[in-house]
Amino acid sequence: MTPHTLEVLRLLEDGEFHSGEALGRVLGITRGSISNALADVDALGLTVHKVHGRGYRLMTPVQWLAQERVVSHLGREASRFEIDIVDQTGSTNTDMLDRAIRGARSGSVLAAESQTQGRGRRGRDWHSSPGGALTFSILWRFDQGAGFLSGLSLVVGIALARVLRKHGAAEVMLKWPNDLLWRHLKLAGILIELAGDVMGPTVAVIGIGMNLRLPESVKSRIDQPVVDLVKIGVDADRNALFAEILGGLDAILRQFSAEGFAPFREEWDRLHAYQDKMVRVRLPDRSDIEGRVSSVGEDGALHLQTRTGLRKFYGGELSLRGAT
Repeated sequence: MTPHTLEVLRLLEDGEFHSGEALGRVLGITRGSISNALADVDALGLTVHKVHGRGYRLMTPVQWLAQERVVSHLGREASRFEIDIVDQTGSTNTDMLDRAIRGARSGSVLAAESQTQGRGRRGRDWHSSPGGALTFSILWRFDQGAGFLSGLSLVVGIALARVLRKHGAAEVMLKWPNDLLWRHLKLAGILIELAGDVMGPTVAVIGIGMNLRLPESVKSRIDQPVVDLVKIGVDADRNALFAEILGGLDAILRQFSAEGFAPFREEWDRLHAYQDKMVRVRLPDRSDIEGRVSSVGEDGALHLQTRTGLRKFYGGELSLRGAT
C-alpha cells in the first residue's frame, strides 16, 4: 500500500467512476501515482474496476471512520473523549504513548484505518483491511500504581463483550488475559502498555483490535484461527459501534479506577471460555504448566489447579490442553 492508497480509496467511496486525471488533480499527484496507489488493493480485500476512458470505480463498499459521526453517536458523552482518526500510522499504541508523555488527557483516543506496525501481545503483527476492523488506542490516567492495574485487560474485555452481546453475539467469550473469542476463534485482542511511577500515578494506553470484516486475502496472512463480526451475524454501523464501545469503556474504566477488579470477578469467570477447562500455560521462559482453570483472583491473576496445588499466574499464553 502506497502513502496515497487510502486517500484515493476515500475519493472512490461513492461507487462512481473517477478518471485518474481527476483523482490526481484533487490530490495533487500524477495519474501514474494514482495507478500505483490502486495496484495492490486486491491484497487488501477490496475490488477496484478500471475501465478505459471512464477511470476507476470502487466495487467494495467501505465504512470509513469519521470523527464527526462518532461524536454524533456519542451524544452528550462525547465531551469525555478527545478523538483523532487517521488513515495510516505505524502503531496507535506507540503514538498514544508519545502523546501521553506530552500531556494528552485521559480519554484521548486515536484510531487508524491502517497500521504499518500494528501489533498484538508477544510481538504478533495485527492484520486488517480498510473498513474491516476497529483498531484504536485509548489513554487512561490512574492515580494508582501498576500493581493496581493487573486486572485492567480483563475489565476491558468485559466492556467489549457486553457491547457485542447487546448486538446478539451471545457466544462471544473471553480468554485470559486479553482476547475475545467466538467458538474459540479470535475475534479481538487487547494490548495494554503502562508508564508512570511504581506507586502511581500511572498512564495506561489500551490498544484494541477487533475484526469486523476479514477478506480471505487478509485472513490468509494471520497465523492463528480468527473470525469477524459479519461471520457471527453482527453487521453494525462501524462509527456507531465504535461510539458504543467507547461509551462502554468509559463506564467500566471509571468504576475500575474507583473499585479495582473485585466487582468484576464473577462476571469475568462467567465469560471465560476456558473456565473449569484443562489448559496449558506457556510462560515467558517457554516452559509449560498444565492444570484446570478454577477462577481469576481479585487482582486478575489466573488461578490454576495443578498436580502440585493451586498456582497463580499474572502473565503467559493460555491454550486448551492438547491444542496447538
